Amino acid sequence: MGGAPLLLLGICLSLQAAPRQEAVFVPGERFTLAWTHSIERQRWEEDYAITPSPQPGTAILHAVAARVRGSAAGMEPPPDARLIDGWYHYTPAERRPVVLRLSRSAFVPDYERCDQAQGCRPLSHWLPSDGGVTELTACVRPAPSPTR
Repeated sequence: MGGAPLLLLGICLSLQAAPRQEAVFVPGERFTLAWTHSIERQRWEEDYAITPSPQPGTAILHAVAARVRGSAAGMEPPPDARLIDGWYHYTPAERRPVVLRLSRSAFVPDYERCDQAQGCRPLSHWLPSDGGVTELTACVRPAPSPTR
């Protein structure tokens, strides 16, 4: 009973300064990327979904929804945002980003990847920061073939 192996969808994290280093795979088809604004200290959250691409072995990152707690200089919500319980909710303008480039610094809390199963964990749980840019992309990992 052969057949194609199942694919696991998730994200790949890599350090922009180390392009030859193997990316770290984090499984999951839905997650929230969260962070605290470095100056205003307000929380920002973006929801993402990952789907298989028509091209075999690749995946697509979908920006589903976003919200920011409060409003201040440098973090104005878009004009279509709706204020609900202290959060400005809106739909991201870029719906299919190919890569998210995340500036990580020792001077601010790390980005968090959140999901229903594991809650929120800093990206350093999977990939320590080098103080530069971490790239986040949608990716797939083949599941191990079942043994006989």
